[in-house]
Amino acid sequence: MSKFARPRIGITMRIELETDRFYLSRHYSEAVEAAGGLPVHIPLIPEAEFIGATVAGLDGILLPGSDSDVDPLRYGQQPHPQLGAVHPMKDETDLLVLTEVEQRAIPLFAICFGLQVLNVSRGGTLIQDIGSQWPEAIKHQQGAPRDRHSHSVRLLEDSLIRQFARSDHAPVNSHHHQALETLGRELIATAWASDGLVEAVEDPRSDRFVLGVQWHPELGWQRDEFARALFAEFVAEASVFAEKQQTAPSYG
Repeated sequence: MSKFARPRIGITMRIELETDRFYLSRHYSEAVEAAGGLPVHIPLIPEAEFIGATVAGLDGILLPGSDSDVDPLRYGQQPHPQLGAVHPMKDETDLLVLTEVEQRAIPLFAICFGLQVLNVSRGGTLIQDIGSQWPEAIKHQQGAPRDRHSHSVRLLEDSLIRQFARSDHAPVNSHHHQALETLGRELIATAWASDGLVEAVEDPRSDRFVLGVQWHPELGWQRDEFARALFAEFVAEASVFAEKQQTAPSYG
């Protein structure tokens, strides 16, 4: 067992450009803490050495949502007229964290923007604006109240996420104007909205836990059994990772 009672979960922050402040919604840390994890905020300092040293001390990574969009130049596209704000500091930090996650096989839970940047990090592409690029789309920006379930998702048989939901469908909230277009390497789609847009992905490799969802389980988790199950499994995987790190032989 890890010498720490709780696995350490790194959560990348956001940047408020107007005030030059790093910040993060309280709900991510609260959901992680309630599931038994120890939240650790990662400032947006896009330096490889800093990120490597930071991630080396963590047992899991949560990539949260953002009020920005991934720069389309990172996946070979020109900016669409409806592209939102792009924060290079956010993109670069999250991508550096994902490089460390891949190399170390650290458990990863990616939410909304986190799912999108995960996909881009593996060579995938994004729909830059659902409303103008996906004619059959349902409403994916529900507004307030933010924790309300606004549509359902269909879950892939035998997927991890279906096990957590204990059903082939689940109700979710929705706060995004972008979506996955082509999937990146080592990612499979495991949930879809009724309009066909991908709502969740998993990494099929057996030596790691990687789960990304397009909705926001950190909102309303107190009343949502499915959301609590997602956080509980992620933190449990981080605990297993921590134990393996403690018992791994050292050489030197």
